[in-house]
Amino acid sequence: ERAFAFKMKSDAMKHQGMRTDLTSVQLAPKLTTAIIGEESGMSSDNVKRYIRLTNLIPVLLDMVDEKKIAFNPAVEISYLKPEEQQDFLEAMDYAQSTPSLSQAQRLKKFSQEGKCSLDAMCAIMSEEKKGELDVLRKYFPKSYTPKQMEDTIIKLLEQWQRKREKSMER
Repeated sequence: ERAFAFKMKSDAMKHQGMRTDLTSVQLAPKLTTAIIGEESGMSSDNVKRYIRLTNLIPVLLDMVDEKKIAFNPAVEISYLKPEEQQDFLEAMDYAQSTPSLSQAQRLKKFSQEGKCSLDAMCAIMSEEKKGELDVLRKYFPKSYTPKQMEDTIIKLLEQWQRKREKSMER
């Protein structure tokens, strides 16, 4: 809501009293975000980021509102074309993951270079995020790979589940 409110206010300010006989628009975009930022207690850059979010497809915008996608990665994703954003939803579902800022920045770059395919998005979204396994690392030998850690955890969960089922039968 804030993004659309800022966009509406910015658009209104840009067109307010604008002369049509001039050939160049002066500093309106820079001034409007600075004024809106000052009025709302945030930086001009942050106002621009909020306005940028209005380029997201509704489903992604809802995910930002619900805090399922973080603000800064969402701003980067907003630079993808609408059809790429639709593919991005599939890639997120495939990887069962939301984008980190660096992943979102790479997706934006791929889009700008015309290399943003569903396969590329799935590959990027499936990457292990830095710090993702740090919490578990202390329980495993240093030589264990993430795959070995995952396999061990799955085996232990399966054993635990069988044990619970047996105790429920009694």
